[in-house]
Amino acid sequence: MYRKILITTDGSAVSQHTACAGVKFAQQMGAEVLALFVAPEYQYPVYVEIIPPSYPSEEDYIAQMRRMGEEYMGKITRSCAGANLQYQCMTAFSDSAALKIVDVAEQEGCDLIFMGSHGRSGWNQLLLGSVTNKVLSHTTKPVLVHRLIAEPAAS
Repeated sequence: MYRKILITTDGSAVSQHTACAGVKFAQQMGAEVLALFVAPEYQYPVYVEIIPPSYPSEEDYIAQMRRMGEEYMGKITRSCAGANLQYQCMTAFSDSAALKIVDVAEQEGCDLIFMGSHGRSGWNQLLLGSVTNKVLSHTTKPVLVHRLIAEPAAS
């Protein structure tokens, strides 16, 4: 049914649990996995005329975000390897994570986007925004939303 599933992560405990569920789902489908971490774009300091020496360069920032992405996606890669699934990992940069997720799913030919929901409702969802809701409203691809009822314990 699904051949390539995009699984997103932001490194949080919720997204790590969701990623594990996504890998199990991909295993049931016999699908390939594309793990995605979307990092914010590099921001130049606009409050000073000279960039302070302690401020990371754009190259340092990109390298640091790629390392973070590898760390965040490590659990996915280990789970995929253990399940004998083909997988690929990608760190992308955008200030709109939802739109980047939709773009990557389209460009990489994914059949399904598997992502989590923190289960917020009401004002919390409105104030914090929801990447999941934005993905749902901007894609024509199927999206499987894995919702945790309770916040997982930090590991």
